[in-house]
Amino acid sequence: MDLKILQRELESAGPSVVHKLYEYARKNPEKTIIYYGEDDRTVTYGEFNAATNKIARFLASTGIAKGDVVSVYLSNPFVTAMVMMGIWKAGAVFSPINFSYRGRLLSYQIKDTVPKVLVTEQARVSCLNDVKSDLPELKVILRKPKRSECDYVSDIAHIPLDKKFEQIDFDDVLKGDGGNPEEEINYWDTANIIYTSGTTGPAKGVVQSHRWIAQYTFPGRIIAHEDDVKYTDLPMYHISAACGTFGLVVWTGATLALWNRFSPSDFWTRISKSKANSATLLDVMVPWLMNAQETPQDRYNSLKWVHMQPLPTHHNTIARRFGIDFVTVGYGSTETGLPIWGCIDELGGEEGTPKELYTGHPKEYIFDRYRQFGYPVFSGTEDFKKGVMGKSVLFEPAILNERDEVLGPGEYGQIAFRSKFPFCMTTGYFNKPHATVEACRNLWFHTGDACFRDEDNVFYFADRMGNFIRVRGENVSTYQIEDILNSHPDIEVSAAFPVPAREGDEDDIVVYVTLQEGADLKEDELRKWISSEMPKFMWPKHIRFIDALPQTATNKIEKYKLKERILKELETTK
Repeated sequence: MDLKILQRELESAGPSVVHKLYEYARKNPEKTIIYYGEDDRTVTYGEFNAATNKIARFLASTGIAKGDVVSVYLSNPFVTAMVMMGIWKAGAVFSPINFSYRGRLLSYQIKDTVPKVLVTEQARVSCLNDVKSDLPELKVILRKPKRSECDYVSDIAHIPLDKKFEQIDFDDVLKGDGGNPEEEINYWDTANIIYTSGTTGPAKGVVQSHRWIAQYTFPGRIIAHEDDVKYTDLPMYHISAACGTFGLVVWTGATLALWNRFSPSDFWTRISKSKANSATLLDVMVPWLMNAQETPQDRYNSLKWVHMQPLPTHHNTIARRFGIDFVTVGYGSTETGLPIWGCIDELGGEEGTPKELYTGHPKEYIFDRYRQFGYPVFSGTEDFKKGVMGKSVLFEPAILNERDEVLGPGEYGQIAFRSKFPFCMTTGYFNKPHATVEACRNLWFHTGDACFRDEDNVFYFADRMGNFIRVRGENVSTYQIEDILNSHPDIEVSAAFPVPAREGDEDDIVVYVTLQEGADLKEDELRKWISSEMPKFMWPKHIRFIDALPQTATNKIEKYKLKERILKELETTK
């Protein structure tokens, strides 16, 4: 497609999602922007706009200026969405912290970002108090859930925040002026600093502009309709929920159906109650839904569009069982956004979503729009190569060898990107110029993922080249696991790596550890310690003690030998 047409489409929605919220709050203030299922609460565009204006104005009154960082350590996704929008409206920078983080993971991110303010909730107070000695003095906006709210927990309701922190009550934040603030926001201004797991060192903060959000939502925006209802139960510290789903809703004047976490038993009840017509299903969610008893009513639902990541080999079987009209695939990362996309017409001319439940644009319109912009539309009955992702539109992609030479069709290498427009990609790693230069060497952004392309420039995912483990939708760094384990006083050294999970297409974590001389650490003791030091998604599935780790002549741990060993063991215990 002509670059001028692409640029016009990219810019047509305005410079930021903030501008779109102002527009829809003015045009349609009574329309629902969020249905928060956990509290059975409906919030309109007008109400949401006024509440987030109050947050923005309060932040400004505390001295938050354009470009200042505000860290957000919240598990409640509805409150996170409000705070995130308020931060953007103030011209400040949203920097979420994984609400499972504690200990070193938590204190590192706060110290690395150096926020002017941290927004948190009562359930996180103990975690903050535990790392107070590692942190500088800090303003903390503290939300205390009311008894009527889903996240109220009586056992922790009265735990005080340590006096080292300057406490501000969240209720006071929402008492001010609800008029639109006047802060100028440009597409090139920084919107977010989102942390991504480091493979060979500490996690890095990825700096994203407001145009990065526009680019990330682009494949969804070109087919969006104001009647769309988008379901998510993913955490708001992820770009998928915060930008890809909620950001897309606000860009297009649609509605968000929001829950705290995935529930295989309640999923279809939620879809029915909210009338959601799209959702994202990550790996293990799919087998959990498919394991349910099949019924004649499986197809009677409003869900027409599902994004699956990674794409299961039996995607067409899934779509036919539940009447899903089309499935999308793609490639995304915290740095690049969503540079590759594709669509699968699962049912052809067959009806999927019943006509009386179907909302938004007809699927024929959607497929035509994708073809118009150059995104592929596959048939659900095609025999795909594993790892199909689609094509790139807003970026120039390439498969590179170790010398950054471009490889041809069918050749495996590292996928890299150049943006066709300014500020579509990350502007760098926060306070880490050397890492930024290394990732962007030879004018390509290097993703660390191994891929290949075919003769039609359709791209396919092969493997992660870095030390990542994919668990429950999270990228887990082996470096971070080993770094925490090696801090245990009884452990000399550890090695972490993935093995295929027995359910789904993701990984289980394996760790081998050697103990200090004279130590007598037992597995149950180590697991108890791990539960206090790591978020649950980082907990190893398999722990093995070993006298010495196999090493090369240059003292590098030979993890492949450990992997062969554990796979043989697991095979014999099936």
